[in-house]
Amino acid sequence: MNVKLGIPSKGRLMDKTFDWFKSRGVELARSGSEREYSAEIRGGSGIRLVLLSAGEIPREFAAGRIQIGVTGADLIREKLINWRTIVEPIAELGFGYANLVIAVPSCWVDVDTLDDFDAVAASFRNKHGFRLRIASKYHRLVREFLKNNGVADYQIVDSQGATEGTVKNHTAEAIADITSSGQTLKANHLKILKDGLVLKSQATLFCAQKHCVDRAQFAVITRFIKDLGV
Repeated sequence: MNVKLGIPSKGRLMDKTFDWFKSRGVELARSGSEREYSAEIRGGSGIRLVLLSAGEIPREFAAGRIQIGVTGADLIREKLINWRTIVEPIAELGFGYANLVIAVPSCWVDVDTLDDFDAVAASFRNKHGFRLRIASKYHRLVREFLKNNGVADYQIVDSQGATEGTVKNHTAEAIADITSSGQTLKANHLKILKDGLVLKSQATLFCAQKHCVDRAQFAVITRFIKDLGV
């Protein structure tokens, strides 16, 4: 059985991933038109290349349909329960940086830390009769982070896009989202809590854990990683 390498299918993340592999002697290239999700690999014996969205790669690892892949650490940790039993991080690739953060309205002048946020959340529930809403698509990571920091009086409302606008649209009181520069948050009159960093993420090369593959696949993966020099 071939080993499958899952690569982001479009945009700067795909281009930078191609460049990263090329710098290590492995050439990746599309094999069809721009609309086709087909590609080929040169320099990786026994490896088959598949193009996927970054969000699909954790799911494909879990299903056993890919054995090596590049995606954000945030997506792996959010989408895979007990992710360390399924995949192993091999190398951080040095691009695709993003921080998952908790942000609140800038007008909350007395709310700068998680302790402040916890107090506001408790007050909000007493006043309004329901929990303060945090808009996010990172439910698992945010719940774990807030639990570890003693914040309880909140609810997560799902937001799969334009999360920064949910506070302005009155569908949430705070957000948890990824940001690289923080400029979009500022433009939407939001500020990051001083201790509100949930996770630092970047594009990362992962491989399946040994117990998730057969002996032949493991040999191919081991040789491929050694040839990459990581």
